Amino acid sequence: MSRRSSRNAKLAKIPLGIAGRAAVGFGRRLAGGDRHEINAQLNQQAAEQLFSVLGELKGGAMKFGQALSVMEAAVPEQFGEHYREALTKLQAEAPPMSATTVHRVLDQQLGTAWRKRFREFDDTPAASASIGQVHRAVWSDGREVAVKVQYPGADEALRADLKTLTRMTGMISSLLQASDVKPVIAELTERMEEELDYRLEANNQRAFAAGYDGHPTFVVPKVVASAPKVVVSEWLDATPVSAIIAQGLEDPEGTRELRNRVATLMAEFDFSSPSLVGLLHGDPHPGNFMMLADGRLAVIDYGACASLPDGFPPILGRMVALAAEDRYEELTELMQEDGWVLPGRTVTHREIADLMRPFADPIRTETFHFTRSWMRRVAGRATDISDPDIRTSWSLQLPPQHAMIFRVLMGAIGISAQLDAEVPFMRLMYDWVPGYAEYRTAG
Repeated sequence: MSRRSSRNAKLAKIPLGIAGRAAVGFGRRLAGGDRHEINAQLNQQAAEQLFSVLGELKGGAMKFGQALSVMEAAVPEQFGEHYREALTKLQAEAPPMSATTVHRVLDQQLGTAWRKRFREFDDTPAASASIGQVHRAVWSDGREVAVKVQYPGADEALRADLKTLTRMTGMISSLLQASDVKPVIAELTERMEEELDYRLEANNQRAFAAGYDGHPTFVVPKVVASAPKVVVSEWLDATPVSAIIAQGLEDPEGTRELRNRVATLMAEFDFSSPSLVGLLHGDPHPGNFMMLADGRLAVIDYGACASLPDGFPPILGRMVALAAEDRYEELTELMQEDGWVLPGRTVTHREIADLMRPFADPIRTETFHFTRSWMRRVAGRATDISDPDIRTSWSLQLPPQHAMIFRVLMGAIGISAQLDAEVPFMRLMYDWVPGYAEYRTAG
């Protein structure tokens, strides 16, 4: 009980601390301080608190932090190094389990004779994440494998964190001056709950491996064995995208072609999987994507997936087509029909146009160069509550059925900006998202 209280207290510090700093900042502005300088200071302090708290915790809090980490490119340049270090840590690190604990979990999940199923097993973890850690091993048939073992108590910690975050949704909505976020949090909670059962993850991975079997561009490691809290899959030697991002910062010109390819392949994987597999990979952060030496993209970690048996909903392709052609009267009507406008609220097509145009750069051309500077500009505009156009967003909501799709889309855009990459975004939309080509042609 005391451990749970301690976790809740740490999580509760986040919005209270941000709210306190916002009040102080407002006071400084009244006293004549520079608004942009004050906001930059407050953002840095808020981020320091947010990531220091989330970094101490496993479970839902850390997964929330990892989801935030893909937006690192939106961080102001003067704070870039500090944020990158904190966010990269959230992407990849967690305190490791002892070998004794790992063996106990394997006893419970694979049987006490589990060692006979391996030729070798390395007790030192090769990687760690929010609810589990990975060990390198050799399977009985000689294949090198990755053994993901869930932390004991991860299920309890995850559910406790999600419950706390759910209770905080009203405060978060108030702080963001945004609409009710409960439907989106509910959808994310459901997806995160599914991640606790590694058998579901293994089934998702098997489906992806079958859908991309023999694919010339993508590699999904095959599952060797699975249990509720252990999954064994083929080991891949590859370079994580997080390392390629770091290389790009050190040598922008020398890595440009590689970074463009990586970002394009990541986007193509997200766009193509609903059609090829009926699923969408729902955990977009750089640690889950790796480049093989032969130029193929490898994708791991299938715990969070959205079921899209009929592919992407055509209404999303139609919405993008209407926005691309400035057909905002039709778009506004469609958004109202699909539940994007809060009950009892009214928005005009002019308000929707004024809100969306500043964010529509990537859909104006077939290829778009995603940069940190563009990302910072967009993020700054989206969070500036003094902007009258942004207030239109307070009358809007993200329908829960689209929540994961947009989270993956924003993750792909965030990583593309970190890679400073040029991506044929609209060509991929044309090729893979139903509804888009039909309505562009009609226009």
